[in-house]
Amino acid sequence: MKNLFNAKTTHWLVIYVLIALTASVSFAKKPEWKHEKIDLRINGNTRIKGIRYPKDKPLPTRARKKKSSLETTAQLKTAPATATAPGVVGNTIDTPPVDGFIPWITVVTTDERSSEDMDWVAVEESGIPFTPGYTGGNPETDPTSYAIGLFDTGASSTLMGFHAANDLNLYDGGFVTDNLIEVSGVTGSIDVAVSQPLGIFIDSLSAIQPDKTLDVSNMAGESNTSIIVGLDPGTTRPDLPTAIGSPMAVFYTACFDNENPITVDITRDSNSISYTAPDIRIYAHGDPEIPEYPNKLPLELRPLSAINVQYTPSMDIFGALFGDILELDFSTPGSPSVIMGAGSQSVFFIHSVDLTHGTKFASDKNRFMLDTGAQVTVIGNRIGARLGLDHRNPDFYVEIKGVTSGSEDMPGFYIDKIQMPALGEWLEFENVPVVLLDVASPEGGTLDGIIGMNLFIRYNFVLKGGGLFLTDDPALEFEQFDHSCSQIGDIAPAGGDCTVNSLDLIELANQWLQTSGTADIAPMPVPDGIVNLLDFALIAEHWMQSQ
Repeated sequence: MKNLFNAKTTHWLVIYVLIALTASVSFAKKPEWKHEKIDLRINGNTRIKGIRYPKDKPLPTRARKKKSSLETTAQLKTAPATATAPGVVGNTIDTPPVDGFIPWITVVTTDERSSEDMDWVAVEESGIPFTPGYTGGNPETDPTSYAIGLFDTGASSTLMGFHAANDLNLYDGGFVTDNLIEVSGVTGSIDVAVSQPLGIFIDSLSAIQPDKTLDVSNMAGESNTSIIVGLDPGTTRPDLPTAIGSPMAVFYTACFDNENPITVDITRDSNSISYTAPDIRIYAHGDPEIPEYPNKLPLELRPLSAINVQYTPSMDIFGALFGDILELDFSTPGSPSVIMGAGSQSVFFIHSVDLTHGTKFASDKNRFMLDTGAQVTVIGNRIGARLGLDHRNPDFYVEIKGVTSGSEDMPGFYIDKIQMPALGEWLEFENVPVVLLDVASPEGGTLDGIIGMNLFIRYNFVLKGGGLFLTDDPALEFEQFDHSCSQIGDIAPAGGDCTVNSLDLIELANQWLQTSGTADIAPMPVPDGIVNLLDFALIAEHWMQSQ
């Protein structure tokens, strides 16, 4: 190269190539917006189906696999953390991705319910009863007798989609009542059914054996519990997710091993679906096998004064209106099991969240819900106003769909900093992508926000349920693990985004002919001490490759 080009000629050649490749990114007079179809969960039945962002500011997302016919899976990718002084503020992560992991688990149902009159309280079961009556066959021998669901602390009751309910024989087996209730989302509401009391049990994806049968020996769950069951979705509305909610999580300690994710491929009705999730193990409180982590985030189960998990019996309201005695049918639920106390439908809240954006801040906010079923982080309009956000000028937009087929665009922003005080090292995140959206709170009104799993993909953590009367408060114990990007050519942003793209070209141009810098990556394995065409060639060789 030195025989053909002098330094000045080479510099302008590279700049010309950069302009040709990135004109729409860094040199356009007006920003162009890119639309990407995605499928992310916020909470409950609310999903993000699309995202729009300026082409010159690509969103940090995890590297995706090809989409199957029904689901999208993702690998664990993010930038490395920068450490700070232990015991003060630690675990700092710069620019977490928009999308977090999906907490997939295996689900089995049985006919286990109470035989006593007037007993509507769910019972914690450390394992499947010795002689269970499975609702859909024995999962150890029948590969269609279990379902895949979510471990979803943001769901105040447990839900099961129509197709999963059919796989587990809930409809044909007579486990679904005629009682209907209404569930609401961002874009409307739909009717769903209430189940008879039954047993529901869960375990990690690792319970699925190579022959696709299920090892049920480590499953845990509850009996005499009623769940929400989706009606036939038809063509006008989506199916419900299968989500194991807070009425299960309150009884157990759930261990999330993000460092060692599990992937399984399941074929149902000729459709092959790939699921990737942390290895999520369920333990009884106090089990000596529970991993120990040095940092502890205090949580609260709210509304406070929760006593137990129970369903509401059926009531003959219509007859009572015409003078009959109000009759209660305790054997048939009128509404599903929730965590019940002085208030109802309790879920897990983080005790304190601090947010900073520019010169504005929102400190010690305690109405943030911890939602393991949410892939994104959300802040409410009250917090957005406190931080000075302009909803007319967002950093990106997301297309939100609720329980109906309608959709609505909502603004998204990068927040300078979110902190969560913890015993040990605090959790701290910088340049955090959030969606501006008001979500109803079980305490009434709306939440300050939702802390989603996009903030936790770099952590192994233990979620200790609790908060019921005479039990310890819940908590999240955690430890960060090292998972830095190592994709050749990935030099920008600082630490890398696990993909070789226009950001890396722009950084190469900024460092052109410097004798030191992160863009000096060639030749390999020992760079030559100058940012030049060799480095450009290496980036070109690995263009658009992801780790």
